[in-house]
Amino acid sequence: MRPLHRRAAAATAALAVLVSVSACGSSGSSHDGGAGAQHSPAPAASIPDPQTGAGATPSPSAKEPVLPDSRLTPVTGSFSKKDKKYLSGRVPQNMDPSAVLQTGQESCQRVARTAAHDKNAAVGAVIAGDIPDAKAAITLLCPDQEPVLKAADAGFPDGTRKNPRAGTYRALTTAADCTWRVSGSGGKVLASGPGTGAEGTVKARVPAGAAEFTSSGCYAWVPA
Repeated sequence: MRPLHRRAAAATAALAVLVSVSACGSSGSSHDGGAGAQHSPAPAASIPDPQTGAGATPSPSAKEPVLPDSRLTPVTGSFSKKDKKYLSGRVPQNMDPSAVLQTGQESCQRVARTAAHDKNAAVGAVIAGDIPDAKAAITLLCPDQEPVLKAADAGFPDGTRKNPRAGTYRALTTAADCTWRVSGSGGKVLASGPGTGAEGTVKARVPAGAAEFTSSGCYAWVPA
């Protein structure tokens, strides 16, 4: 498996879990959840306002033609209705639909097995984008993992978030270099710090009316 981008201690911990669980099911056909393509997460970037949800699904470019549903057929066997629903509008032309399905199945495996070891690690990996296509995969292929997706949807990744929702948030890391800052509309710093609490928990309070929340080395945030 290609190494995931290092994002402080929590990223390392989540990666360790992902590596161990992915190794358990890294082979097989596209119909039994075999290993799919894995991608390094994109670096933290500015997040538009307000809550955008986690695990956004990458889609083929508007200019890139996709296979019509009538051509979504595997070389051998057949796709289930659930498989076809996941594949609809997601398979670029000249690509094997089974390969696209396989990636979704692998994402489901990684979510499930990571959550079995550490739910916070699974939630953080979905928020940070370390599990490709997690939202669509969970919604359409493994709805039993919806609790992980629900928790991830309430959070946001490390980086800069515009117009953050007021509340207290917990970082999914215990890294000493996790820092955060809340700024007002004029750029004035309203609050900042590592905010380490009990058992090394990093918490940040975002007041109402904050214009920007910026963090570094904190991996991902969820409501405290």
